[in-house]
Amino acid sequence: MKTLTIELPDEVDEKEVKMTVASALFDKGILSSGQAAKFVGISKREFLETVGQYGISIFGETEEDLQ
Repeated sequence: MKTLTIELPDEVDEKEVKMTVASALFDKGILSSGQAAKFVGISKREFLETVGQYGISIFGETEEDLQ
């Protein structure tokens, strides 16, 4: 496992940053939904319910696939 340390200004919401990173890694198939949820510090269910707000489909289809 690798460790990455990022210094953020105090006004930045750490959970929001983690969710953004986890969503991107989930979308690329690097993290499973369970791994992404653990990274953010939330349940798998909460991750799956929230990830759509970041433009990520939990079903794996692209916008073009749906059309």
